[in-house]
Amino acid sequence: MSQEEKAMEAIKDALRALRKRHLLEEGAHAPAISALSRPIISQGSEWKEKTEKLETELQQCYKAQSRLSEQLVIEVAESRTSKAILQEKELLINDLQKELTQRREECTQIQEELEEKTKMVDVLIAENQEIRSQLEEMTGRVQKAESENKMLIDRWMLQKMQDAERLNEANDLYEEMLAKLKANGLETLARQQVDGIVRRNEDGTDHFVESTIPSTCGHRIHAHEGGCGSIIFEYNSGTLFTGGQDRAVKMWDTNSGALIKSLYGSLGNILDMAVTHDNKSVIAATSSNNLFVWDVSSGRVRHTLTGHTDKVCAVDVSKFSSRHVVSAAYDRTIKLWDLHKGYCTNTVLFTSNCNAICLSIDGLTVFSGHMDGNLRLWDIQTGKLLSEVAGHSSAVTSVSLSRNGNRILTSGRDNVHNVFDTRTLEICGTLRASGNRLASNWSRSCISPDDDYVAAGSADGTVHVWSLSKGNIVSILKEQTSPILCCSWSGIGKPLASADKNGYVCTWT
Repeated sequence: MSQEEKAMEAIKDALRALRKRHLLEEGAHAPAISALSRPIISQGSEWKEKTEKLETELQQCYKAQSRLSEQLVIEVAESRTSKAILQEKELLINDLQKELTQRREECTQIQEELEEKTKMVDVLIAENQEIRSQLEEMTGRVQKAESENKMLIDRWMLQKMQDAERLNEANDLYEEMLAKLKANGLETLARQQVDGIVRRNEDGTDHFVESTIPSTCGHRIHAHEGGCGSIIFEYNSGTLFTGGQDRAVKMWDTNSGALIKSLYGSLGNILDMAVTHDNKSVIAATSSNNLFVWDVSSGRVRHTLTGHTDKVCAVDVSKFSSRHVVSAAYDRTIKLWDLHKGYCTNTVLFTSNCNAICLSIDGLTVFSGHMDGNLRLWDIQTGKLLSEVAGHSSAVTSVSLSRNGNRILTSGRDNVHNVFDTRTLEICGTLRASGNRLASNWSRSCISPDDDYVAAGSADGTVHVWSLSKGNIVSILKEQTSPILCCSWSGIGKPLASADKNGYVCTWT
């Protein structure tokens, strides 16, 4: 039996004892009361008052007993509540002790892992120190190799300058002999001249042409939707290729202005184009990071050249071979491609994005124009930088080689057009005009086939034509209203073509 039950039983026993005592007292006093009441009638009122007083006291005892009982019940309830709280506290203490034990075990495990990691860090520090020592050793070797390489380049440049001097002497001698031959064979030369064009009889040789100053718009063609970013003529032909933001390459007859055919398959905007010297293939550089090679006769894609990781903005092909192609992209690489095999054979890395490239006549070196305004010359087989010149104060947008390969034209966002001697990379001419402002980082200018004129488009829709020998403007062509993106001169002397940002192409004669 619990303590509470014992307490309740004790209370009940006390109540029974009180009732029993009350009954005994009443039974004991009853005869006396009845005996006294009979002889002492007169004192009845007094005894009655005493009886009432005793009853009142008895009632007060009952009330006190009731209060004690209520207080006892309250104390028993409080005792039960305290016991329940005590049990909850004991359970909570047990849970906390279990959690403390678990945390101690976890702490021990973490300490073991920390000791293991500390050992690993010590090993890595030792390996790092060893690698640093190896790196310092390799850095010393690289610096030594760079100094040796610089010395070799200086020696090579000296040899190149000596070769250039000897070549200049040979050119002077050749020009002197040519003047004598012209004086002796004037009559024969006159018979060969037809409409300002003197042709060589050997198969495969280029035509010598005398370009005319363009002044009249022959045709205005809506070639592409969304802009025409590149145009180029076939070799020694009036057929014009155009490439635009509609991802199509189109062939046009510039004599009639009619569309010959369209070449599809590109996955990006056409940013630049090149045509092989046999006019059998056209190569397009696109914004989809690829180059596409079409067979002109069938109109089908022959190759898709993949390898660049950013948009390809410039392309050129060998002047004598239909096999080798160079491209430049915004992944800061120039790649050499073999069209017979369809893959990249060499890659050149550089630090500034390249906007334009051009292969030399012999196909062994490539000129590149960059965002930092510099013109660079590379050995395409070894990837070595042969020479570099700061030609512009802003980005170079175009690089064009003259027909004889002795001069190269560069255009820049500083709205200056420089002509360099390819043998020494010295500026031999600078062309500019107050109204000539290039429209984009890929605005292409061009040199006429006879190397006498330069044409460049402007953001106001005009095309400026300069005389290279005099350095002055000989013609300003006004027909287009949107910014001119590129110009190209036909290899037969005429026409000159210009393309604008709205996709229109104009031919000028």
